[in-house]
Amino acid sequence: MAAPPVAQNQRRALMFGLAAVALWSTVATAFKLALGYLTPLHLLFLAALTSTLTFFALLVWQGRCIETIRLGRQRWLFYLGQGALNPFVYYWVLFAAYDQLPAQQAQAINYTWAITMALLAVPMLKQRLTKRELLAMVVAYGGVVLIATGGQWNFAETNWLGIGLALLSTLLWASYWLINTKNKDAPIPAMFWCFAFGSLLLALALLFDPRPLPWHEWRALAAAAYVGLFEMGITFLLWLTAMRTAERTSQLSMLIFLSPFMSLLLIYFILDEVIQVTTLIGLSLICLGLYLQRKKV
Repeated sequence: MAAPPVAQNQRRALMFGLAAVALWSTVATAFKLALGYLTPLHLLFLAALTSTLTFFALLVWQGRCIETIRLGRQRWLFYLGQGALNPFVYYWVLFAAYDQLPAQQAQAINYTWAITMALLAVPMLKQRLTKRELLAMVVAYGGVVLIATGGQWNFAETNWLGIGLALLSTLLWASYWLINTKNKDAPIPAMFWCFAFGSLLLALALLFDPRPLPWHEWRALAAAAYVGLFEMGITFLLWLTAMRTAERTSQLSMLIFLSPFMSLLLIYFILDEVIQVTTLIGLSLICLGLYLQRKKV
């Protein structure tokens, strides 16, 4: 007997969701490998350009070029601002954080962006924090402090520049999504214009960078292309498809908690980073904070 359509849709959504989470789990390792060959600005430009071309190819395949051009003409100023925020500023700050910190620290702190978004929603969307959300923040940021200090509480030896950049990236990412809460434009054309304008701004920034792009280094180009495809491009579409197919999004949202721990395994085996016990405890606290925030009373 064939499974009912609801069950089939849920299984399909979970498959797309697992694929997205598996790809997201690789990006912390990919960031560090890519930054071994590229500066944060070079990596960002090449990755954003790859993502722009990916979205353009999808639009051509779907026959939506005229729709996309019309959207760009009508709302070019909005998407110029969006492109300045993401990918231009957000990913530049994020890559700078990864350049400063061990991958295990940077990726763990980056997962607090959902907590940051709840905090920002107070002034931006005039929302009120519940007691559960306040508890979630205390738990999650307690995990951040543990990861930042390594449990030694030796603040003098903590890389506060890297920690500050990682926390700033969560603020930028949360701001980007809060601004988009009322944006009803179709996602693929919208993402195309974000990355197209972002790539243009990054190209202008490169004019002031005396270091040339390493066009001759195939490993650098491959690493940047991977980041562009699987952090900024295809993975977003997999997750979007999963969210739109799912009958119960609560099951899907729980998959997010797999990603940071899968990421730690890759960091250990590929980057040879020794995973600190404090990282595991701190990341667990962050995930607990996220769970408390998402759980309905």
